[in-house]
Amino acid sequence: MVEARLTAPRAAPAPAFRWTPNRIRLVTVIVAVVIWEAMSHSGLFYRDVVPSTLSIADAVYAEIASAAFYHHLWITFAEVMVGFVIGALFGNGAGILLGTRPFLRAACEPYINAIGSTPKVIFLPILFLMFGIGIESKMAKGALSGFFPTVFSATAGILMINPVLIRVGRSFNLSRWQMVAKIYLPAMVNPVIVGLRLGLAIVIISVLIAELKFSQAGLGFQLAQYYESFRIAPMYAMIVIIFALAALANWGMTVLQNRANRHRNVDGRSSAAGSLTVT
Repeated sequence: MVEARLTAPRAAPAPAFRWTPNRIRLVTVIVAVVIWEAMSHSGLFYRDVVPSTLSIADAVYAEIASAAFYHHLWITFAEVMVGFVIGALFGNGAGILLGTRPFLRAACEPYINAIGSTPKVIFLPILFLMFGIGIESKMAKGALSGFFPTVFSATAGILMINPVLIRVGRSFNLSRWQMVAKIYLPAMVNPVIVGLRLGLAIVIISVLIAELKFSQAGLGFQLAQYYESFRIAPMYAMIVIIFALAALANWGMTVLQNRANRHRNVDGRSSAAGSLTVT
């Protein structure tokens, strides 16, 4: 008689090493540093054109320890934030207006698309003539650049709202402002944050470009000064600092977007939009 035995299959041994996103990021940084160091010591470039990472790190430390750096940082921060806030306010307001008014959207859409796809750097001479070369022109440039990503995202957010929510709001006889506050805004949180995220990145770029062209202070101005005086290591240090600040701003917007998405259902609709308590 043959005795049958059932044995559980053995579990496959866990791999000794597994790639994770953090490990891939770490390896990417290490490889980039190794390649940079190889280029620095290769002799393929003129002297100091590609300084070593140690020289750049020393320059970053010297920059952060300098009091003048924080003066330039404050100027750029003020220009970016004022431009971003103004552009975001007008962009979201115009997006809600265009999204809820089909006739107005059809009339204005060609002009907004045309100007939105035009490089905003061509407006710099006009802004310099109107506001001078001080921080006012940089703020205006930032507001102009940040307006279009936010207006596009806000308009698209309005158009993607479930029509059932709009009909329910109208069945409750909500006023125009109640419709905006209780239907439109809760349902378009994610598109608005995406527009703000893109707008902030474009505002930072536009402000730095304006500072590189004509400016008396700011991180872009300092970067141009280092380049013109052929101070290569401080120039790279300023680039690293600007990159780190931009990455920090992007991380902050990502955290804001993730927190907003926690209040949304799996299908992307806002759970708060179902609350129609009329006051």
